[in-house]
Amino acid sequence: MKTIGALALAAVVAVANVPGALAQDYPTKPIRAILPLSAGGLGDTVLRAVAQELGKTWGQSVVVENRAGAATMIGGQACAQAAPDGYTICLLAVDTLSYGQYLFKNVPFNPATAFQPVTNLFFLTEVMSVNPSLNVSTMKELVELSKSRPAGLNYASPANGITLFMEKFKKDTGAKFNLVPYRGGGDAVNAVLSGEAPVGFFGMGNSIPNLTSGKLKALAVDSPQRSPLLPNVPTFAEEGYTGVLNRAWFGIFVPANTPAPIVAKLHNEITKIAKAPEFQQKYFIGLGLEPILDTPEEFAKFLEQDRVRAGELVKISGMQPQ
Repeated sequence: MKTIGALALAAVVAVANVPGALAQDYPTKPIRAILPLSAGGLGDTVLRAVAQELGKTWGQSVVVENRAGAATMIGGQACAQAAPDGYTICLLAVDTLSYGQYLFKNVPFNPATAFQPVTNLFFLTEVMSVNPSLNVSTMKELVELSKSRPAGLNYASPANGITLFMEKFKKDTGAKFNLVPYRGGGDAVNAVLSGEAPVGFFGMGNSIPNLTSGKLKALAVDSPQRSPLLPNVPTFAEEGYTGVLNRAWFGIFVPANTPAPIVAKLHNEITKIAKAPEFQQKYFIGLGLEPILDTPEEFAKFLEQDRVRAGELVKISGMQPQ
C-alpha cells in the first residue's frame, strides 16, 4: 500500500509531466492563425503558406483569420486574449508590437507581456513606388512635385511603421504628402495603381508584377543594398536620403503562458518548413523578403531592442499618440 507521501509525490510528478504530454499529443484539433491585416498582403501570403504546410505535417487544419482594423490593434487584441493552449498562433509585426504603444493612448494589451515569441520570420524589403502618371523618376523629383501642388500628393499606408516613415520623410525633406490609410498591403497597392493615392511605400512582394510590367514606378528601396529583384532601383542612401530606416519585420507569436513544450514544437516545425529551399525561394527570396527564423529567446531579445528603437523614431518624427 502506498503511503500518503508517496501518493503526493506521484501526483506532483504527474502534474509536472502534463505540459510535455500535451506537447507530445499536440495538436489534436484545428488551429487558428490570426493576422491583424486584410487578405492579399505579404504577411497573408506567407502565413497561408506556413498554415498549409503545418496542416499537411500535423493532419490538422490551420485556418487563417484576417482580423484587420484599428491599425492592427484588433488582431493583436484577439491574439492576446486567446487561450494559451497552442491552438491560436499569430503573425504579428513591428506595427503591433513596437510602434503601437507610442502611437496610441489606449493599447488593449501590453506588447511586452501579452505574447510569447516563437520565431521572427522575415524582414520586408520595402520600396517607394508611384503611379506612372506622376511622371517622376527619382525621389528628388517626387519631393519637388509634391511641393508644387497646392494640395500635395496622397500616399497609401497599410501600417503604422509606414506612416511613421513617411511622416518623418516629410519632415526631413519638406515633401507635401497626405496620409490615406488602408487595411493591408494589397489594398494599398491597388490605391497606387488606381491613382487614388498615387504614392506608396510597401513590401516589394506586394508590387513586383506591377513594377516589372510598368504599372508602377519604383524610386528607391529601404534595404542596405539593391534588391536582386529590382537591380536597377537605387537604395534610399543612393538617392541621398540617410534618415532613420527601422525595417519592418513579421514574426510568429502565441498568447503569453502557452506551455513551453508547445512553443518549442511550434518553433521547430515552423522553422523547418520555412528553411526548406523551395519554400525559401518561393515565399522569401521571390517576394523580396529576408528570412530570419531565430529562436524564441533571440526573438525576445530583439523585441526589447526594437521597442526602444521604435520609441526613438516616433520621438524624432514628431508624431503624437492618438
